[in-house]
Amino acid sequence: MLPRGLKYYWICQVMGWTFVVLSMLFFAYSFSPSRIDGRFFVRLFLIFSSGILTTHILRAYIRRSGWLMLPVEKLIPRMAVAILFTSLACSLLLLGLVSVFNVQPDTPRKIEFSTKLLAATLDNGLFIIPWTLIYYIYHYVAKSRKQEVDTLKLEALVKELELKTIKAHINPHFIFNALNSIRALIDENPSRARDAITELSNILRSSMQSEKSETVPLEKELNIVRDYLALEHIRFEDRLQVEYAVDEDTLDQPIPPMMLQTLVENAIKHGIGKQMKGGVVRIVSDFREDYHELLVQNTGRLNGHINGDGFGISSTRNRLQLLFGNKADFSIQESNGNMVEARVKIPVTIP
Repeated sequence: MLPRGLKYYWICQVMGWTFVVLSMLFFAYSFSPSRIDGRFFVRLFLIFSSGILTTHILRAYIRRSGWLMLPVEKLIPRMAVAILFTSLACSLLLLGLVSVFNVQPDTPRKIEFSTKLLAATLDNGLFIIPWTLIYYIYHYVAKSRKQEVDTLKLEALVKELELKTIKAHINPHFIFNALNSIRALIDENPSRARDAITELSNILRSSMQSEKSETVPLEKELNIVRDYLALEHIRFEDRLQVEYAVDEDTLDQPIPPMMLQTLVENAIKHGIGKQMKGGVVRIVSDFREDYHELLVQNTGRLNGHINGDGFGISSTRNRLQLLFGNKADFSIQESNGNMVEARVKIPVTIP
């Protein structure tokens, strides 16, 4: 059974080209009834078949090339060229079939093939242009509605997972460890203890405010991550090494709030925390082609298993999908034998 969308597409295809040939039949009957004979009906059938075939190929090419996701200013020149080639291909196919079946219309004088091709291309263009406009407008409206639904889903997801998000971002064990570390510092290093309290306060404040916005600049998220790692460094001491490779041009790029902190927390919990000698957490931010690429690398192994149902991974994937659709990507893999790498690719946003 055909999917619902594909079923409607074929219904519209058949009805649209049926309307075209019926219009031709009507005008022929009104103005040139003498032209209506058996060959005329064969030509109508060939027009119907050629139109459906060439526009179906055009649709397949549009979908495969991802044109429906392009902005209008980039789409228009591509569509203009596609319409021209489709009209030309439809004309060549039609003229070829008319010749093969020997159903050429009677003409008082011989017409050159180039003239026939030009006339047929112009005629077919009059049908293919509205076909393309209707097809694009339909998908534009459908995409707009889907974006509205995705926005509502995102809002619902934030509300539904608000408490769970706060609990996940403010790991109770992390808070207890941080407070114990701060207590130990009060006598040994009061100045560092005060700084640690400020860092913990910044993390709590950002986590509480994370549901108020869909994205935040990377720079703001990095500040929270630095506070988090500074607190964890009190606990792990020399076992935790932190490295940054951040392109300054990426600092204003939007990312989901607390996403980077969640990935870093996973790196500490599942990576560094399980290594006797500790290890490295490396944060990389750079541009790759048309994407803003974020990497969180940590010493450790996956041991052939990724907990895709864990809140950190599932929430990251869900939020990226709802905010950026299929344009964003998230993956976790091993690299260099003793490193685990979480990679996030987000479409570049031009401020």
